[in-house]
Amino acid sequence: MKNSIKYIAALLAVSLFVSCSKDSVDPVANNITLHFDNTFKGKSIVLGDANSSTASQNTSAAGQVHQFSEIKYVISNIRLIKAEGTEIPYNINDLDKGAAVINQAKATTLDFVLSNIPSGEYKQIKFGLGVKQELNTLDETKFPNFYKAAGANDTEMMWEWGSGYRFTKLEGFYGADHKKMSIHTGSTVEGKEGAYTQGVDAYREISLNLTSVATVGRTSPKITINADFDKLLSGKTNTITLSTGTGMGDNATPNIHTAVQMVKFVDNLGGNGSSDLSGMFSISKVEN
Repeated sequence: MKNSIKYIAALLAVSLFVSCSKDSVDPVANNITLHFDNTFKGKSIVLGDANSSTASQNTSAAGQVHQFSEIKYVISNIRLIKAEGTEIPYNINDLDKGAAVINQAKATTLDFVLSNIPSGEYKQIKFGLGVKQELNTLDETKFPNFYKAAGANDTEMMWEWGSGYRFTKLEGFYGADHKKMSIHTGSTVEGKEGAYTQGVDAYREISLNLTSVATVGRTSPKITINADFDKLLSGKTNTITLSTGTGMGDNATPNIHTAVQMVKFVDNLGGNGSSDLSGMFSISKVEN
C-alpha cells in the first residue's frame, strides 16, 4: 500500500513538473497591434463640416487656417525588423490580409492587427503609404475584401478615371470663408487604354525606428504610430499655400492641382524617398 502511494505521488510530481515546463515555454508566435493616431501638432484631430463648432482648427506654417472633414489613407507592404536585423514581411503581396484603409471617422480602422508574428524582439517597422505599383490595380477577384473596403460609399478610395487606388483622401475647408480643400493622392498612368505605363509614382516607403523594443511571445505588443497632419502643408520637404483657381499653381482640389502639385503633398505626407523616409509618421510608444 505504501509503495502504491509513493508511486502515485511520484506520478503526480512528474505530471506537475511536465505541466509547469509546458507553461514556461514561450509561444512561437503572437499578434502585434498597430494603432494609428491622427493628430495635428500632437493634438487629436476632430473632423467636422464647414459649420462645425467642434472641428479642430489648424494653422499651417504659411498661416492658413484649415480643418478636416475627412482623413483616409492606405497602408500596405508591412515589414517588421528584428533586433538582429532579420526582416519579417507581413502578407506583402496580399491586399486582403496585409493592407488597410485608415479612416479617422471609423475608430475600428485605427487598429490593425498583425497576426501570427514570429516570437522575438523587434526594433523597426517599415510600411507603404499607398499600394506598390505591381499591386495597384482594381482587382475584385484577387483581393475581394480590400476591393470592397476601398470602394465602399463611405470610403471611396478608388479613382473614378483610373484603374488604381487612391492612397490618401483628405477633405476639408480653409480660410475665413471656408473654401473647399480636397486633396487626393495616388499613382498616375500615362498612355492609352491597353497600353498604360506608370506616370507619377505616389507610393512611399515609410521606415520608423521603435521607441523601445517590441517583444513578441508571451505578450502581444501594441505599437502606436502617430500621423501628424501638420506635415500636409508644413512638411520637411515643402511648405504649401493652398489656392483655388485655374492656374498651374492652384492646388486645393484634385481637379485643379497637377501631378507636380500632387507630388508636393505626397512628399510631405510620405517622405521624398531619399532624405526623408518617415514623412508625417513617427512612433509614439510601444506597449508590451
